[in-house]
Amino acid sequence: MDHDHERQVANFISGLLLGAIIGAGVALLTAPRPGRKTRKRLKRAAEDVRESATDRLDQIADEVKGKVDEVVKGARGRLRG
Repeated sequence: MDHDHERQVANFISGLLLGAIIGAGVALLTAPRPGRKTRKRLKRAAEDVRESATDRLDQIADEVKGKVDEVVKGARGRLRG
């Protein structure tokens, strides 16, 4: 049950972030600015999103590794016991 709750929270946060990114992109594209400035802002925003996504993926990978290590440790303990 706890795992399902964590998954629901992660899905909600992912959806929220995706919505924010899409909203920011639309706002940037419809803002009354010259094309060069808009492209610069979009590039900066894309770099920020990439960095955030990379950080989040690293965090998820660390969490998964921790869970796998726990399972392996538990399985070894049961096999020895």
